[in-house]
Amino acid sequence: MKVFAIGDLHLPGNDDKPMNVFGPKWDGHFERICDAWASSVSENDVVLIPGDISWAMHLEDAVDDINAVSKLSGRKIIMRGNHDYWWNSLSKIRELLPNGMFALQNDSVEIDGVSFCGSRGWICEGNAAFKQESDGKLYVREVARLEMSLKKAKDGQPIVGMMHFPPFNEKHQPTGFTELFERFGVKHAVYAHLHGKSCKGAFEGERNGVTYTLCSADHLNFTPKFITEF
Repeated sequence: MKVFAIGDLHLPGNDDKPMNVFGPKWDGHFERICDAWASSVSENDVVLIPGDISWAMHLEDAVDDINAVSKLSGRKIIMRGNHDYWWNSLSKIRELLPNGMFALQNDSVEIDGVSFCGSRGWICEGNAAFKQESDGKLYVREVARLEMSLKKAKDGQPIVGMMHFPPFNEKHQPTGFTELFERFGVKHAVYAHLHGKSCKGAFEGERNGVTYTLCSADHLNFTPKFITEF
């Protein structure tokens, strides 16, 4: 089983929202994702999609986007990003997900003896934009949710971590997220959220036993990124 990742699909959500307003790089981006996906991902593989899946505001408007992703090969694990406003009731989302598609929130997903764990995350302490009054509680909450998810992993199973927000601050200092990944023995963790110039300062690579990968779709040139194999 190979594990791939690609986040920030930004599908239209039943709205005419062209992504090329963010630059010509986004022209026909989902068609390009589909082509690259078909050439690399097999039915037995897993693709992690860590957030910002659809621009939809309501679940019913995200159904077409979810179904479009479900038709691609492999098993898919999705989680909520900061733009996934349609993601409200986890039980309703899981009811409509097609076979082979899993929603991750405050728990873990087990596939072929591997536990996939994570949380949406939040702006980390130490970032210039971090404000204790407005961001502090959300940061603490998301660290707790990541710990909750990691504790749901089955004993002895390898764990792959996923977040929407970066697990670091801008100085790449340790955070509650990185400390948890290290404590629970996670070897691979993926994150998304960043675009354009923001990607240049992102940390990727191995740190204290964890290999981190930024998998925003545009950062990957709209091609699912191979993470590891089990």
